[in-house]
Amino acid sequence: MSFRKSLVLFIFLVLLNAVQPLRAQSLAPLKEFDVKEAKQAVAVDAQHFYVINNSTITKHSKADGKLVATWDGTREGIVHLNSGVVIKGKMYCANSNYPEIPMTSSVEIFDVKTLTHVGTHSFGIAQHGSLTWLDQRDGHWYIGFAHYAGKEASEGRDVRWTSLVKYDPEWRQVEAWVFPKNLIDLFTPKSNSGGAWGSDGLLYCTGHDRGEVYVLKIPKSGYTLEYIRTLPAPIEGQGIAIDRTVPGKSLLYGIRRSKHAVTVSEIR
Repeated sequence: MSFRKSLVLFIFLVLLNAVQPLRAQSLAPLKEFDVKEAKQAVAVDAQHFYVINNSTITKHSKADGKLVATWDGTREGIVHLNSGVVIKGKMYCANSNYPEIPMTSSVEIFDVKTLTHVGTHSFGIAQHGSLTWLDQRDGHWYIGFAHYAGKEASEGRDVRWTSLVKYDPEWRQVEAWVFPKNLIDLFTPKSNSGGAWGSDGLLYCTGHDRGEVYVLKIPKSGYTLEYIRTLPAPIEGQGIAIDRTVPGKSLLYGIRRSKHAVTVSEIR
């Protein structure tokens, strides 16, 4: 192959790789489970999904939604679990004192096999805001910290202060980004409530109420997450989870509070 042809092929492959993340996408609804506790968020692993609701967690079979186990953190003073993610047999839940001020946050850790509480990491008065979701990618934690409008605003900070913060495995901050203005407008007066990394390397986020999932990616430069698209979704905001255990598929779990339902959709 001549040098010119090799150069043309190289440029073509580079451009193809650059535009692949921008391909058309949709969320195809697959099924729905009736779960009376479905109000806050859902997490998922290979065999089960976990419904998170402020002070409680319920474990359900992915096959039929049957209740397997429950956990109640009321006696431990848990008042606002926001979301969760399952990683290597443990579920890490975002916990906060919402809507109280000053905002305080922690990560609560559970053994998913027994659904018992096994650990915690406290941020105390979190400098970035109220912890709403977390996920792991390439050995680092990515954590969403929310700020709100109106009477729920903290120290004069409104929704524009909502951010995504990257930590190393020892919870030391590495980087941070803010959300683009078009999403801040959609989040207001609430905030970013959920998020998860897709197997495609893109970040999928939600607000508090809208039936939409927002697709983003880390910018090549600067401090603002890059908005790619909005996907209509059979959810009502809140915490989501992406199931990457099904070969060849990427499934998004969410909730519909008004129907007390857990929904499953395929990212296509």
